[in-house]
Amino acid sequence: MSDAAIAAPHKPGLLTRIAYGVGGAAGGIKNNGFDYVLLLFYSQVLGLSAVWVAAALWIALIFDAVSDPVVGYWSDNLKSKYGRRHPFMYAAMIPISVGYFFVWNPPAGLEGMGLFGWLLTLTIIVRLMYTLFEVPQHALSAELSQDYDARTSLMSFRYFFAWVGGLGVQVILFAFLLKPTEEDTSGIFYLEGWYTYGLLGASCIFLAIFITSIGTHRQIPHLMPPPAAREMKPLKVISEIWETISNPSFRALFIATLFGLLATGVSATLNQYINTFFWGFNSPQISGLTIAVFISPLLALFVAPIVGKMLGKKRAAISVGILAFTIAPAPIFARLLGLLPANGTDELYYTILIITVFDIALIIAYQILASAMVADIVEENELKTGRRSEGVYFAGISFMRKLAQGMGVLSASFILATASIVPGMKPEEASAESIATLGFGYAVMLLTLWTLMLISVSFYRISRDDHEKNLQALAEKRAQEA
Repeated sequence: MSDAAIAAPHKPGLLTRIAYGVGGAAGGIKNNGFDYVLLLFYSQVLGLSAVWVAAALWIALIFDAVSDPVVGYWSDNLKSKYGRRHPFMYAAMIPISVGYFFVWNPPAGLEGMGLFGWLLTLTIIVRLMYTLFEVPQHALSAELSQDYDARTSLMSFRYFFAWVGGLGVQVILFAFLLKPTEEDTSGIFYLEGWYTYGLLGASCIFLAIFITSIGTHRQIPHLMPPPAAREMKPLKVISEIWETISNPSFRALFIATLFGLLATGVSATLNQYINTFFWGFNSPQISGLTIAVFISPLLALFVAPIVGKMLGKKRAAISVGILAFTIAPAPIFARLLGLLPANGTDELYYTILIITVFDIALIIAYQILASAMVADIVEENELKTGRRSEGVYFAGISFMRKLAQGMGVLSASFILATASIVPGMKPEEASAESIATLGFGYAVMLLTLWTLMLISVSFYRISRDDHEKNLQALAEKRAQEA
């Protein structure tokens, strides 16, 4: 990339932004499956203890602890005719799709430790292969453009497709694949529906990775080149990674990501329990609620760039976050205080639907802004170290996402245990006390974690002016070196 490009940052065209954004659908589908319904499927439907499901996710984190920084550093330094990022994206395409299919299609009759071993093995495969795709693809956002606002736009498309992709497959699951009966009004015990869900999800993941890889392939000549060849001893690699992640703004976002995604893990894991046990929604109502949420990423697609441009990313993220994370637990507390209509009424359903649509739009807008803030650290780090480390930064966030979501599943399993909701229990079998405990634990946990997240974000240091100064300083430095 030329010095002129540094002085006047490139703004990618609409087709490039869409192609880049489509890649987010792969993560949306995988995350929705793992976060929202994996515990429900393996615990309630297949009968595996919720603690064992959480254990499988946690053990897989041991492999993630190594794979995320390795892939990040490797993709920052790879030399190939296809650039630094695309070889990894192409390599992950088939393995992750096949692995995801088998997560939802275990052998018939498998149970107990055999079922746990199956889940553990497939979880490790899917996570490793997804790391191979996600870290390089996410790092592309910092290379496709160095413009402050264009990066927010790129992330807006990525999160838009992530949510639409994840929601779309989930709507199909609850609206068409799970068939309610008189004995099972929710439809969640219909195994054939889950098997088809695995095939559909795997196919869409493959397609999303293919489109984003091919769609951004022509940008390879315009991306940042790898650093000059140098001796790569293990201690030197570790030293460079440590130097990179020591950036104060990155530390702030790293800790914020821990709290935010821990909350996301709790929310996602307990989402269907709240819908079925707490609100008493049936499968058609849940699918209707999910369909309505399609409006949320569309709103966020426009809200995030606008407020980011008006307030700057940090102030916008905090402002949007305070609003979003105050609204989210409000209906739970209102129900516990007897301020909402009774379960089973249309008034309750549409109240929750409207609140959910606007709240999720704000949450997505926050996620877009926070992710775009990571990209802006790259130039500051390059000034300090002389290296571009997009892969390492997004690998750190990727690992924290997996760690936090695993902790979220574990926390959620304790909330379920405290509420005495056991595997195989149907919503109508739960006592009023159990349901109240579930709702209270859910709301308090989310409010606490989101508050800690916003406090952490407040320590981020890079403003729009700081970013422009970093770009100018880089242009001058490269001119002097030339």
